[in-house]
Amino acid sequence: MQAQFIHDGKHVDFTPDVDVPVGSIVIQGDLVGITKRDLKADVLGSIAVEGVFDFPKAMASEDEYSAGQKVYATNDGIITLIDTNTVYLGKVVADVAATDEFVRARLSQ
Repeated sequence: MQAQFIHDGKHVDFTPDVDVPVGSIVIQGDLVGITKRDLKADVLGSIAVEGVFDFPKAMASEDEYSAGQKVYATNDGIITLIDTNTVYLGKVVADVAATDEFVRARLSQ
């Protein structure tokens, strides 16, 4: 059987076990996606696996980020430079000062 086109892959199906609010980071193995709307438990929805998003930095983090730098997601939805016990999220697209609260990053799978 040959491969059959399903869709462009910017979003993938996701059925959560619990309600998931808009803007949540969803980690499924090595796949990271973002909810673009509230998702109800046990109802088919989708997560974005492409795009540029603003992500919260770790509280009290004085880390600076540079465009092009790799970033990782923790299970609680925080972006970090640490690649231990985290999942690769993507790359920073704009420099971030130590005082900034958010990191703008492009999802990369």
